[in-house]
Amino acid sequence: MTKHILFLCSQNKLRSPTAEAVFSEHPGVEVDSAGLNNDAEVPLSEEQIEWADLILVMETAQRARLNRKFKHTLAGKRIAVLNIPDNYDYMDPALVSLLKIRCAPYLP
Repeated sequence: MTKHILFLCSQNKLRSPTAEAVFSEHPGVEVDSAGLNNDAEVPLSEEQIEWADLILVMETAQRARLNRKFKHTLAGKRIAVLNIPDNYDYMDPALVSLLKIRCAPYLP
């Protein structure tokens, strides 16, 4: 069975789109990404939350914000924090490496 993983950051410009790109070809998973800010490239929707089996956020503060904004939609959802700070560019090799390490426990 395919696992649906949703990656979240604030703006959906650097970290979560990188994660989506890195894991888009990973066997056994379908991935998507969004941002928690209203002006994000792809603002998070309730449909994305409902689709996801697992939600991976980059920072603890984002998990708190996710809980505040979408509390009613998150019932029964598995959420994990990757602890990846916002100091990388899109597809930065250091970010890609960190994502592979931090996401490994959640991948089939």
